[in-house]
Amino acid sequence: MASTAFVNAQEPQKPNIILCMADDLGWADPGFNGNKIIKTPQLDEMAKAGVRFTRFYSGGPVCSPTRGTCLTGRHYFRYGVTHANEGMLPKQEYTLATLLKPLGYRTGHFGKWHLGTLSKDIKDGRRGGPGTKNYMPPWEHGFDVSFSTEQAVPLWDPMKDQPFVTKYWEGPGKYATENVEGDDSRVMMDRVIPFIQSAAKAKQPFFAVVWFHAPHQPVKAGPKYRAMYSQYDEGQQHYFGCITALDEQVGRLRKELSQLGVAGNTMFWFASDNGPEGMTSEQGTNRGVTGGMRGRKRSLFSGGVNVPALLEWPGHVAKGKTIEATCSTLDYVPTILQVTGAKMPGKPRPLDGESLMPLLAGKVAARTKPVYFRYVEPKTPMHGSPTFAVLEGKYKFLTNLSENGEEDLLYDVETDRAETKNLLAAQPQRAQSMKKRLREWLESCKASHSGADYEGPFTPMEPFTAVTGTWPSRDE
Repeated sequence: MASTAFVNAQEPQKPNIILCMADDLGWADPGFNGNKIIKTPQLDEMAKAGVRFTRFYSGGPVCSPTRGTCLTGRHYFRYGVTHANEGMLPKQEYTLATLLKPLGYRTGHFGKWHLGTLSKDIKDGRRGGPGTKNYMPPWEHGFDVSFSTEQAVPLWDPMKDQPFVTKYWEGPGKYATENVEGDDSRVMMDRVIPFIQSAAKAKQPFFAVVWFHAPHQPVKAGPKYRAMYSQYDEGQQHYFGCITALDEQVGRLRKELSQLGVAGNTMFWFASDNGPEGMTSEQGTNRGVTGGMRGRKRSLFSGGVNVPALLEWPGHVAKGKTIEATCSTLDYVPTILQVTGAKMPGKPRPLDGESLMPLLAGKVAARTKPVYFRYVEPKTPMHGSPTFAVLEGKYKFLTNLSENGEEDLLYDVETDRAETKNLLAAQPQRAQSMKKRLREWLESCKASHSGADYEGPFTPMEPFTAVTGTWPSRDE
C-alpha cells in the first residue's frame, strides 16, 4: 500500500524532483504500454517500481506549449506560447525552479528548452541571435545550471548536420564545445549526473528538468543501437534505436540515484510532450505508435495528447500501480506545491492543474478539474480534430465553437479510446454544458493574456488567438 506520509504530513517535505520527458514519443512506443519490438527495459522496470498512467495527457499536441504547462501549471493559452517556435515564456510567469529555490533547492535544466531563445549574440536555431525578441533562457527562469538547446538537434552527433544550427548553452554567452559527440541522450546525461552528485554531496534537495530530444526528428541512432534492430528497415532502425538509447540513459540515472542513496527521496516523473510525429510519405512510414488511438502530433484526438507517463517514488507510491483516471502535465506544479509547501508569491493567479496526491494516495478516484486544450492549424495537420477540446472525467468534447456546431464531437474515452463513436446525439446536454464551461475558461485565459494575473505592466508577444469557428487555411 502506498504511503500517504506526504499527503498528511503537517510539515512540508523536500523530496528531490526530476521531470523527465521524451520528445514525440508515442503512447505505445515503450514496452510498459505493450510494445513488443522497441527495447525499453529501464522504463519497464520504472513502471514496475512505481505508477503507470494510462490516460495521462500532455498539455498540448506539440512541444513548446506542453513544456510551458510542466513548469507553470498554467495553460499556454494564458501567456501566448501556443505553437513551437512562437512567443516565449514571460518573465512574469513563475516556474517550478523559481518556486523551489526559496526552499533551498538546487535547480537544473538539461536538453530541449523551446520556451524562448538562448542567445542574443549569435544566430542560434530558427529565432535566436542579434535582434531576437524572444530571448528567454532557463537561467532567466530560476535554473542554476543549464545544458540546454532552444530546439531539436540530431539524435546522434547532435552538433553536426543540423537543419537549423543551434548550440548546447550552459549560460549567458557560453556554449558547450566538448563531449558533444555520439548519442545525444548520453551527452545530456553526462551533465545531469554531476549535477545530481553535487547536490547529493551537499545534502541539498534538487530539481532537475531532463528533456530529451529523442525520438524527435532528425532521427538518427548510433551503430550499436541500429544493430539491435538489424532485421528492420533503416528508418525503423534509427527510430527504435534512439528510443532504446534514451531508455539506457534513464537506467543510468536510476542507478545513480540508488548508488547515491537518494532514490527513496526522489519523485521521478517521465512522460512525452505529445504524440508521435505524423510523417509524410516522402519521409517514410509512420513509426511511432499510438496504441490504436486516433490522430498523432498536432491533433487534439487522443493519439496527439494521450502520452506514456510514469512516476517512481519509492516508499511513497505503490509499486506496479496503474492509474486510469485523467491526469496532465498541468498537474506537476500543484502536486509539487502540495508536497513541498512552496507558495506562489504575489497576487493569486489561476492554475489549470490540480494536485495528484489524493489520487496517488487512493483517496479519490479522479481529478475534479476539467482539462482544456486549444491548438490552431489547418484541418489536415491536425488529423481532422477540432481546435478546442475539454476532458471531464471519461468524457471528451471537441469543437471549433462555430455557430452551428457541425464539427462538435463527444466521446467516452474510457470505453472508446479510438474515438470512433460520437455521443453528441445521445447526450446533447452534456455536450452543451461542457461547451459552456469551455467558453468560461476561454474568458479566463483572455484575462490572463491581457496581464490580469501579473503585477505591473505586461505586453504579450503574441496576440490572443481569435476563435474563428473553423480551421484556418494554409495561407492564414
